[in-house]
Amino acid sequence: MGALPFIGNMAGDRPTNLGVKAGKLAPCPASPNCVVSQGEADAEHSIAPLTYSGDSTQAMAKLTNVVKAMPRTTIVEATDTYLYAEFASKLMGFVDDVEFYLDPEASVIQVRSASRMGQSDLGVNRKRVEAIRQALATA
Repeated sequence: MGALPFIGNMAGDRPTNLGVKAGKLAPCPASPNCVVSQGEADAEHSIAPLTYSGDSTQAMAKLTNVVKAMPRTTIVEATDTYLYAEFASKLMGFVDDVEFYLDPEASVIQVRSASRMGQSDLGVNRKRVEAIRQALATA
C-alpha cells in the first residue's frame, strides 16, 4: 500500500494585507477564525493587546523569544516595532498568520492572529494569543 496522495496546499497563500498601515494591523474578516486587538472588532474577534513594562526594545526581544520557542513557528519578519510569524498546525499543516505591533501611542503590543484557510479555528488563534500573554507574564 502506497502513501496517500497529497490533496491541495494546506498552508495556503501568504496574505497580502499584512503589516502595519497608518498605525493599525488589518481588521479581521467576517469568518470566526481571527482575533485582533485594534479597530472596531466585535466580541468574537476582539482581544486585548499585550502589555509590557519597562523598555520597549526589551519587550519586543522577550516577545520574539517567546514566539520562537513555540512549536512549528517560523519568524517571517522582525523589526524594532513589528513581528510577523507563521504557526503551522501539527496534524494538517494549516498555517495561521500572527502579527505583533509595538504601539508607541498606547504603550502596548497590538496583536492579530488569523487562520489562512477555513472558517472555524475552534478557538486556536485566541488560545495562542493568551498562551503568549501568559508566557510573557512569567518570562
